[in-house]
Amino acid sequence: MNIAVITGASSGIGKEFARQMDEGLRRVEEFWLIARRKDQLEELAGKLSHRARVLPLDLTLREDVKRFHLLLQKEKPQIRLLVNCSGYGIMGNFAGLELEEQTGMIDLNCRALTEMTYLCIPYMKRKSRIIQLASSAAFLPQPGFAVYAASKSYVLSLSRALSEELAGRGIRVTAVCPGPVRTPFFDRAERDGTTLAIKKYAIVEVDAVVRDALRASGRGKTVCVYSPAIRAFHLLCKVFPHGWLLAVVGKIKAKES
Repeated sequence: MNIAVITGASSGIGKEFARQMDEGLRRVEEFWLIARRKDQLEELAGKLSHRARVLPLDLTLREDVKRFHLLLQKEKPQIRLLVNCSGYGIMGNFAGLELEEQTGMIDLNCRALTEMTYLCIPYMKRKSRIIQLASSAAFLPQPGFAVYAASKSYVLSLSRALSEELAGRGIRVTAVCPGPVRTPFFDRAERDGTTLAIKKYAIVEVDAVVRDALRASGRGKTVCVYSPAIRAFHLLCKVFPHGWLLAVVGKIKAKES
C-alpha cells in the first residue's frame, strides 16, 4: 500500500499540505494524518477524496511514537511522501519564558521530527520524498525567538545532510523555509512577545507556500525558500556577517518598542 504521512495535519500548513496533496497525488492510496486533535483530523479526513487514516498522536510522548512505529511494523506500507509539519514557537526573552515550553519546542521541532524521519525511511523506496518544515528563522539567530530559531536551524541542517545521504537511494529531501505565513501559528507564538513589525509586511498565504513547496520537492530541490522578500533575506544572511545583521535587527526592535 502506497501512503503519505503528514504530521501536524490538524491545522495550518500541515492541513494545507493534505488538501493540496489530495488533489495532486495519484500513486498514493491512503493518507496517514497525525496530530493531537482527533476531532480536527476527522473533519479533515471527511473532506479528502483519498482514504485517510486518523492517528491522534502526541509526538512529544514516547509511547505515542512507539505506537506509530508498531503500526509501521504491522502494516509495512510503502511511504511515498513524508511531510513533517508538527511544531510550534514561543516568542519572548529566553530567561523569561517557561523552561518546559522551551524544551517542548526542542522535543517537537527537533526530536520528534528526527524520530519520525528515522522510522519512516526504511519504508521508503526510490522516488519517495521527504518534506521537512523549517523556517526562514533558520537563517539567522533570533533574539526573542531564540529556541525556535535554533530548532529550525537544526531542521535545515539535518535535511540538507539527509539529502546527500539518501541521494543514492533515490529519496529526495526538501527543507521548506518560509517567512511569516498566515496561519494560527502566531496565536500561540505571540502570547509573551511580538515579532518585528517589518516581518508582517512579508506575510504570505499558506496555499502559496505549500504549492511552492510541493513543486520544489517534485523537482528535487534541497531547500525551498518562498517569496522574493524571504529569498532576499536568505541572501543577506549568506553575504553579511551575522553579528552585523543582529545589530541592525536590535536597532529596529529598539525603535519599535
